[in-house]
Amino acid sequence: MIVKDVMTKNVVTIDINNTVADACKKYRDFKVGCLVVMDKNIVVGIITERDIIERTIVPNKNPTTTKIGEIMSQNIKTVHSLSSVEKAAEIMRENNIKKLPVILNNEIVGIITVTDISRAISAFSDTLDNLFQCYERGKDNMDKMMDEWATLLSNLKNYRELMKH
Repeated sequence: MIVKDVMTKNVVTIDINNTVADACKKYRDFKVGCLVVMDKNIVVGIITERDIIERTIVPNKNPTTTKIGEIMSQNIKTVHSLSSVEKAAEIMRENNIKKLPVILNNEIVGIITVTDISRAISAFSDTLDNLFQCYERGKDNMDKMMDEWATLLSNLKNYRELMKH
């Protein structure tokens, strides 16, 4: 399974020069778990609700004047859209992160989250269960068919023997 098949395609971005108040409005309007921070067309960071709490609210910074660039998480990790979901999970685990921007041709095309991966695992598990059940039904049918063929061949053999006499 590859990242592009399970990622969230509609990424909500925010400009590095916008304010924390602008970010809060985007959270309210789009109901997302993070915003990808852009400087022109380049991904430069990510901002989560936790970043806002820890880096604006707790230190009593003014959200209407504090710029996103001041509080965002920098040096973000990304994953290629054609990478495996396992690779994305490995990057997340190694870096203790829950959200990973997805890149294709140096452009952001999505975001993959722990939730996306858990949904993919659940769907994969369901598919394996269905495949196994199909195999079991097919195996039972195949056993019945082989028994019927054995009976037919035995009958043909007996008929042949009778015809010789």
